[in-house]
Amino acid sequence: MAIKVQIPTPMRDQSEGQAEVTVVGDTVQAALDDLVRQHPGLGTKLFDKGKIRPFVNVFVGEEDIRYLDEMDTKLTDGAVVALIPAVAGG
Repeated sequence: MAIKVQIPTPMRDQSEGQAEVTVVGDTVQAALDDLVRQHPGLGTKLFDKGKIRPFVNVFVGEEDIRYLDEMDTKLTDGAVVALIPAVAGG
């Protein structure tokens, strides 16, 4: 099952400049595990002690996984997972 993960600009140095990476997985957790397997440098950008970092928002399509089943959110073939870094400032 092919899933596309959209990589934000600040993390692309860890994905060889790719804006989108094709991964496999039937849940968000499995897809992100495959992403980190392919691009190990993303691991520390995305996870802290096995949990997604609080400043990284994860969307499946237009839905924030916090309002779905979080990392256990099911994915279907062709799903798009977007990694969106939180923006702060004033």
